[in-house]
Amino acid sequence: MTTHTVARPASGSQINWGRIGIIAVLIVLILITLFPIYWVLRTALSDPRLIFTNTTSLLPVGFTFNNFLRVMGLMSTEEAIAAGGTGQSINFLLFLRNSFIVTTLLVVGQVFFSAMAAYAFARLKFPFREQIFFIYVAALMVPGIVLFIPNFVLIRNLGWLDTFQGIVAPKFLMTPFAVFFMRQFFLTINREVEEAARIDGAGYFRVFWSLILPVSMAPLTTLGILTFIGEWNEYFWPFIVGRDESVRVLTVALGIFRSQTPQGAPDWGGLMAGTLVAMVPILILFAITARKAIDSIGFSGYK
Repeated sequence: MTTHTVARPASGSQINWGRIGIIAVLIVLILITLFPIYWVLRTALSDPRLIFTNTTSLLPVGFTFNNFLRVMGLMSTEEAIAAGGTGQSINFLLFLRNSFIVTTLLVVGQVFFSAMAAYAFARLKFPFREQIFFIYVAALMVPGIVLFIPNFVLIRNLGWLDTFQGIVAPKFLMTPFAVFFMRQFFLTINREVEEAARIDGAGYFRVFWSLILPVSMAPLTTLGILTFIGEWNEYFWPFIVGRDESVRVLTVALGIFRSQTPQGAPDWGGLMAGTLVAMVPILILFAITARKAIDSIGFSGYK
């Protein structure tokens, strides 16, 4: 009897159309997400006199770096107007410094004090601990705009308008999200390590400072990145309490730059150039710490 074997195609030659389709969809979604950023770059590199002459072009119209130069004050008013700009500029280094001061203070304050509060809610035993934590976290459901008026009245009564402390005070100590985020991590840390330290005579703060913080660098870094991005992009509160040029942050400066165009129409080339430059610190921060931040999304604590 003769047996016939049917040749089967090698598994390596099979095309996984499902996987290809998923990759194609992801690529399309990524392009859609990044396209606004590319359009900002395209506008920033376009000649201000030609921006609206060819709106369908995906490439910069009249390629130039003049928008970056004049926004950063590296061109005289006469040169900026001759290049098609409005002559307006931004005291970029001053406002960049102010943004770094405000953001750094808020990151350091929120990360440290939120970690302390989270450790207290995770480990210390005191009456109504769970109820207090529930009420505190419930503040996440309160729209931030509701707190603007009472915070503004408090800052005004303290005489902190147009000061750095007035800008950072409402969120310097902690936020409900930060406390909740860190508490979830602290709950996963092995209690036996802390109990051993307590037996050796270490107090709660010593345990927190010497043991808990070193093993919590991943979530602390993630919280710091999230806080930095959020506060760097904050506009409304610094605009209300920090309008003086000596404490004006970069986001507020860009908004004022947009409204000061003499012709009435926004200087889109200069505005987009300033926006791109303002994005650079965030991109650098994320490039340096992205891996640690991503790894800590699925943190499991110190076992």
